Amino acid sequence: MPRNLHSVDHEEVAHAACAVSELLQMLWGRGQEAAPSGPVSSSQLRALTVLEGQDGVNLRALGEALGSRPSSVSRLCDRLEAAGLVERYPSAISRREIEVRLSRRGRALLDEFRAFRAREVETVLQEMSPAKLAALAEGLEAFQAAAARVGLPAEAANGQRPADIA
Repeated sequence: MPRNLHSVDHEEVAHAACAVSELLQMLWGRGQEAAPSGPVSSSQLRALTVLEGQDGVNLRALGEALGSRPSSVSRLCDRLEAAGLVERYPSAISRREIEVRLSRRGRALLDEFRAFRAREVETVLQEMSPAKLAALAEGLEAFQAAAARVGLPAEAANGQRPADIA
């Protein structure tokens, strides 16, 4: 049913956006399970994404970014290092600290996830008419701009804006 400006209910749209978010999580979960290096948990994937954006971070800073306790972050990094996805180095600033960096294999894994995610989403988008696809791209761009105004990151993790996609 076509919507007009007077029939838009913010709560209804919020619920629809949450439903789509859950669908995307389900689609992306397939990629996490099918990783060439073995299944990767959501917390591991979040840690890899945080590390991708920083050139070496100590465990405390990583824990803050993830909202996790130091002991949990240390065990998480142990698992990531054992899988060859991160590397630990002595800190250049403090001999008592260790820095964690994304390994080449970790970067490759993130690239594979993003490519898988893009293919999964593209499969769904191909079922949409050009007009609906353009409307979605415009809506996603407006959503990102609104998110930036309320203090959330304006850019997607890989730096693409919806306008770049459309």
